[in-house]
Amino acid sequence: MTITVFIADDQAMVRAGFAAVLGAQDGISVVGQAADGAEAVRLAHELRPDVVVMDVRMPVMNGIEATQALQTPPRSSDYVPRVLMLTTFDIDDYVYAALRAGASGFLLKDALPAEVVNAVRVIAEGDALLAPSVTRRLIEQVARQAPAPRVDDHLISALTAREREVLVLIARGRSNQEIASDLFIAEQTVKTHVGKILSKLALRDRVHAVVLAYDIGLVQPAR
Repeated sequence: MTITVFIADDQAMVRAGFAAVLGAQDGISVVGQAADGAEAVRLAHELRPDVVVMDVRMPVMNGIEATQALQTPPRSSDYVPRVLMLTTFDIDDYVYAALRAGASGFLLKDALPAEVVNAVRVIAEGDALLAPSVTRRLIEQVARQAPAPRVDDHLISALTAREREVLVLIARGRSNQEIASDLFIAEQTVKTHVGKILSKLALRDRVHAVVLAYDIGLVQPAR
């Protein structure tokens, strides 16, 4: 199956570079481009790409607003793409806001071609781009700047004790293999727990599990 991709960035050279890298890959097709967030939302609804590669900072409508618009479509539409955010800096408060708006991960604009391709494939497959660990560092930095939240027992009451353990480890950036090793269980069992966590908490992927864990105070940022 071909992964269709849409690229939104106000810099023509950036759009051209990403389009060239992705368009040269087997199984990936770049179906459109936009120079601002409003145009990206409009064209994405027309073209219905699987993945939207979205710059954070754009004119007319920024990437966060555009992501939120795409993740909350009107009742007349069932189209909700996966969004991969682009940023110039590895620590950027705007990216955290974008993750909360529904993006499935982010990528530095100076990423290597192989990293760009991998990111699109990972997100298109329904996973989240939680690696490298800079995603966790980003969330921790923003969490440090906010008042310490209290654990929302209502949100996590549906989780079993083991699922709560797994959620904490996800939030700390541990992979399924590492979680399996930490808890002395099979990796397939971890995958099952992760699936149940996402289902019970109505989360799309691991990135949003991390965001939620910090938001409700289940995990505290390192001091």
